[in-house]
Amino acid sequence: MKHAQPQGLSRRRVEQLLAKMHSERPVGKRMGIFSRRFLGCPYALNPLVGSRSEAEKFVASLDGFDCVTYVETILALSRASSADEFDDWLRKIRYQSGTVRWIRRNHYMILWIRSNQRGKQPLKIIAPDGVRNVVKERLLHELPGLPPGPIRFECIPKPAIRKLEPHVQTGDLIFFVSTRANLDIFHCGILVRDEKHLLLRHASRSKGGVVEQDLNDFLKANRMAGVIVVRP
Repeated sequence: MKHAQPQGLSRRRVEQLLAKMHSERPVGKRMGIFSRRFLGCPYALNPLVGSRSEAEKFVASLDGFDCVTYVETILALSRASSADEFDDWLRKIRYQSGTVRWIRRNHYMILWIRSNQRGKQPLKIIAPDGVRNVVKERLLHELPGLPPGPIRFECIPKPAIRKLEPHVQTGDLIFFVSTRANLDIFHCGILVRDEKHLLLRHASRSKGGVVEQDLNDFLKANRMAGVIVVRP
């Protein structure tokens, strides 16, 4: 069965982007190239359509992002070789089992990570030897319409992040763990390694768009319980 195409998306632009990319490149390198392509794009507040009372719509855009849709779009582009494959990947990344329903959307990012650890081309959590994880417990109750639910997960505490940095590669995804009792992750982005620095590319609400900054600058400016890093 052919699935519906995402609304609001220029398929011609998707095909043009993919045509310029060599399919043999590793996914991490593709992530680095595609994520750079959208630097400067404006921040989009609440870009997805659907709620408990409003029918879910499968939407996508290359003109603006929040932090989650930026990561989803770059990951789908990096795995695709055609517009149809991009549609399919984006749907599977965003929704549990690829089913377009509000209740099946991966609203909380720990569940997003776990959903994307299954199936074809699963994400892999980066947990090197010698880097100590800590266990966090949350009662997720941030989203109206979803019943509260407990969740338990591991992350790398903020003071130990420097020990993780040598193991990070371009294209890895980073998720920043909230200190709040009712929320798991408060932000996410894509890591890029250059000769001297580890950079974070992300859609920043405070900066008004997709930006690149030194990861250490972001860590110094933001309070967090830790991070989770995963590799496509």
